[in-house]
Amino acid sequence: MKLSQFKFNLPESLLANNPAENRDEARLMVLHKDSGKIEHKIFKDVLGYFDDKDVMILNNTKVFPARLYGNKEKTGATIEVFLLRELNKELRLWDVLVDPARKIRVGNKLYFGDDDLLVAEVVDNTTSRGRTIRFLFDGTDEEFRKNVEILGETPLPKYIKRKATAQDKERYQTIYAKNEGAVAAPTAGLHFSRELMKRLELKGVEFAEVTLHVGLGTFRPVEVEDLTKHKMDSEQFIIEQPAVDTVNKALEEKRRICAVGTTSMRAIESAVSSGRKLKPANDWTSKFIFPPYDFSIANCMITNFHTPESTLLMMVSAFGGYENVMNAYQVALKEKYRFYSYGDAMLII
Repeated sequence: MKLSQFKFNLPESLLANNPAENRDEARLMVLHKDSGKIEHKIFKDVLGYFDDKDVMILNNTKVFPARLYGNKEKTGATIEVFLLRELNKELRLWDVLVDPARKIRVGNKLYFGDDDLLVAEVVDNTTSRGRTIRFLFDGTDEEFRKNVEILGETPLPKYIKRKATAQDKERYQTIYAKNEGAVAAPTAGLHFSRELMKRLELKGVEFAEVTLHVGLGTFRPVEVEDLTKHKMDSEQFIIEQPAVDTVNKALEEKRRICAVGTTSMRAIESAVSSGRKLKPANDWTSKFIFPPYDFSIANCMITNFHTPESTLLMMVSAFGGYENVMNAYQVALKEKYRFYSYGDAMLII
């Protein structure tokens, strides 16, 4: 398929800059992939589509406050430093993006916080905006992370043109987030409230947790018309035995298995055994899913509404059927569904 087949006009007024007042009261579009039929609901209505022993696969990654603002030594210029991932815990080496990048060279020191709570030195150039930095910090890892927590800002996507607030710290995080390492939230999971999780549990729905640390590549535009030539950024994922057992039992019993979000889907599709079962994994994946694609594990998915020409829209189209999904997006535009991270949700069954 071609990139241009995933183009549509998205008015700026439909970009969600803030979350719905209550997590589980965002709107929900239900798309039936066999018939293309569409229903309009609110998110907590997902309860009606699942039964005893059905499984929901959740990505339990936790977003850390990845956006820091520092000052360059001598000039005092303000520099945004976006922490991408820790390269070496002992040496406190991090892979980061810096902005404005032209001012930041190897050997520069950066100071963070009013009383220089953290200091870092640039040790390498990796890409035009990428750098490797080393934090010069003598305390424990726990103290270091506490300082990052104090200085860091919730890494809202760039299209949200406002400053992150205390509310974002809570709402740009799933309620089941556990394993820190993501720089973007697995947004389909943001719609789950504690009450809804409890009600699903009482109905007998089982949860299988996987971890995929979402990187900034999730927002990276596709720049080639021929999709086979696009390279995804790799992201770390972990699938442990309890999740494998829960999912494979549901597969054998032909239950509904729902991947909550494109990141959960990417993780499980990166860990399929030769017998088309889920297997444990602790690895990195750069899997790119676009139509046509034969899914092995999930037969249902929950996702948000995505950007035109994005890899996320391509995965959703592969799962729900290209015509179905592109038609559903036209309906979503007409019905003024809210798009992106804080936007509304879609259930594909």
